[in-house]
Amino acid sequence: MNWQDRILGDPQVLRGKSCSKGTRIPAALVLGYLAGGCGTDAVVKELPDLTAADVAACLDYARELSHAQTVAALRQPD
Repeated sequence: MNWQDRILGDPQVLRGKSCSKGTRIPAALVLGYLAGGCGTDAVVKELPDLTAADVAACLDYARELSHAQTVAALRQPD
């Protein structure tokens, strides 16, 4: 799966947020449904413009972002 085939950030659509191609459905919304416990079938039922492959692309997109971003550890003052 190559998420770039299904996820696009277009400045003319939702101010450039990453969306499923051909829709105004942001990847973050799909990921929120998944994080909330919805399965792929439930996401597709709720967002019928998407396919199971679109949902998988959102997960792959998130996986790649998690490898590319460094999260600074929060440190409590001594």
